[in-house]
Amino acid sequence: MNGFAHTLHVKYSPGSQAHRSVGNVTGVHEARDVLLAAATLVLLVVLCASTSYAQAELTAWGNLNGMRIDGQLMKVPTSMCLIGSSMADVTASVKEKQRPRYTREGATQTVTTELSQFSFTETVRDTGHGMAAITINVQAVADTALTGAFLCFELPADEYPDADIQLIDSTASTIAPLSLFPVRLGRLPGSFRMRNFLVQASVKGFRVRSAARRLEVRTEQPTEIIVQKGNPRFGNPNVKMYLAVMTGPPRDGQTAEKTFLLKASGEIDRSPVHISIDPRKPGRAFDGIGGNFRLQNEKIDPQIIDYCLENLNVTWARVELPWRSWHLIESVNPLDAARSGKLNANVRAAMEMARKFARRHIPIVVSAWNPPAWAIVGEFNFRNENGVYGNPLNPQKMRSIIKSIGDYFVYLKEAAGVEPELFSFNESDLGISIRMTGQEHADFIKKLGAYLASQGLRTKVLLGDNSDATTIDFIEPALRDPATHEYIGAISFHAWRGCDNWTLSHWGDAAKELNVPLLIGEGGTDAHAYEYPDVFKEPAFAQDEIDIYVRAINVAHVRSILQWQLTSDYSLLTGGGIGGIEGPLHPTQRFWNVKQLGMVPPGSFILPTTCDQEGISCAAFGDLLEGTYTLHVVNGGASRPVVVSGLPESVKELRVYVTDARRAMEEGRRVRVSEGNARFTLDDFAFTTVMSAK
Repeated sequence: MNGFAHTLHVKYSPGSQAHRSVGNVTGVHEARDVLLAAATLVLLVVLCASTSYAQAELTAWGNLNGMRIDGQLMKVPTSMCLIGSSMADVTASVKEKQRPRYTREGATQTVTTELSQFSFTETVRDTGHGMAAITINVQAVADTALTGAFLCFELPADEYPDADIQLIDSTASTIAPLSLFPVRLGRLPGSFRMRNFLVQASVKGFRVRSAARRLEVRTEQPTEIIVQKGNPRFGNPNVKMYLAVMTGPPRDGQTAEKTFLLKASGEIDRSPVHISIDPRKPGRAFDGIGGNFRLQNEKIDPQIIDYCLENLNVTWARVELPWRSWHLIESVNPLDAARSGKLNANVRAAMEMARKFARRHIPIVVSAWNPPAWAIVGEFNFRNENGVYGNPLNPQKMRSIIKSIGDYFVYLKEAAGVEPELFSFNESDLGISIRMTGQEHADFIKKLGAYLASQGLRTKVLLGDNSDATTIDFIEPALRDPATHEYIGAISFHAWRGCDNWTLSHWGDAAKELNVPLLIGEGGTDAHAYEYPDVFKEPAFAQDEIDIYVRAINVAHVRSILQWQLTSDYSLLTGGGIGGIEGPLHPTQRFWNVKQLGMVPPGSFILPTTCDQEGISCAAFGDLLEGTYTLHVVNGGASRPVVVSGLPESVKELRVYVTDARRAMEEGRRVRVSEGNARFTLDDFAFTTVMSAK
């Protein structure tokens, strides 16, 4: 089922062909399905938000997520695209595949980026409630044989089951007919031809109507439309609609610009929410929030670290082992050198950072990024042309490697009185900067773990510390090898790129299997955000971040989330020289989200929690000894009523705190609890916490 049941109404221009179907076209009804489906996606793109800060929700790499109306996101995935000689040759803007620049000035967001041999500048300007203007400027920097540059809307197949689309001032297409694939159509199976085809036309816009949505997209000048129907059999039921900015073949220096005016409206989902908590089955412990403290800016990092430690309840800390600085030359014994007073300044600073947290009785993870040259195979490889990062450890030097790292912890205990809980190589599944296979990771755990134990150290090895949650196969060899288990102190993954609940559940199961804590070693959603720091101030960025944190707690029962970072890098603060912004330090929405997340009282366990509505994430906690209970709720949509059930009879009243684009952990009216049930309103696009009141 593709979810579309549409009627297509085309507005004809006198004496012109209303549309031209090319490629695998078998009739008007299929063409109607395609354009209708396309209309769906576009409609979503243009819905607005009631938050005063932003309506259009634009990613830093130039893809529109959609528009918000009263807090609800109308999903409309867009991308900037280059189309080659067929629809099999499409290059699209995508996360982490470009080096974009993102800025915001008032109601206007701007992205500059490059795709292949083209430079793009995209501006998205909110023009009114439910309205926005998208302007795409493109320049070719070489002669090409491309069909052209386009703005693509991918229409979700399940969003518009009853929509119809009307083309505005439609005429025959002026670009050469395109095929789906560069093969003779007669060679394709008949069923494939029926289900996949293209429609081309020249239009000045279109209107979409469905039972719950209205959308209009207009251009001042005619532009080409290419519509490609999706096919569920091939994994993508969504229709893609491409609106031309430049048609080809483009030549070196050629420029073009198009503006697309969007107007949208629709019904807002305010369905009541039911959240159920079960205090009778407490799960794993939740310690609270943590932070990464890898020193990278000696001038401004100290003040930011002090601010965070004074204003956040930090319960875990991750610091660096500057391995290259600790043991630069293999023949020089680093432990002897340190004992004789020859300690590198970077190493000293990292050890002092570890001592800072040890004095606060905060558990510490020590991670290594940069290895010495003698310890790796080949020249340092930060990234090669094949997209491979990092270097493997030199197996011929493994005895020296183990001793070098182990002796760091020996000296850290001798000189600073610090025994960290855990050690890891940072993101060794990917190679930042040491690359391992899963089996090599398991073998290393056994070797280093045994050496640390032989030195009388309590420090254990962190399993995983993966670059993101999706690479969980990396930890399988160690899970299957019982000889590793005594040396594993915890499991960790990083939150970059997000993940679904199914994946999160596997991480939780692995931690339960070994009966060790599960950490998010680096909390964050966009590993490249430091390149376009304006995005840190966007409410959508803050909401996405807190959403994955709350889901990870509820689904995977993570012990702590260590924010990347509580320094100037990816900072939760602004001012103080961060990103070149002067003035006093002050917190952003992300700071308040993390602070609010850490309000959970010490000694709390994660409680089974369910919610009956999509777009709502929640996690509950109970300190059964003290009789205190906490519930975090992230609402990704419009305001709506909520009923929370399952609260203990001892809870009579709840305190309410809200963080969003306008409020910073603001306390609201208290909520009464009757017979274990509490009723209140979830504010739109906000992070809400309720806590039992004494």
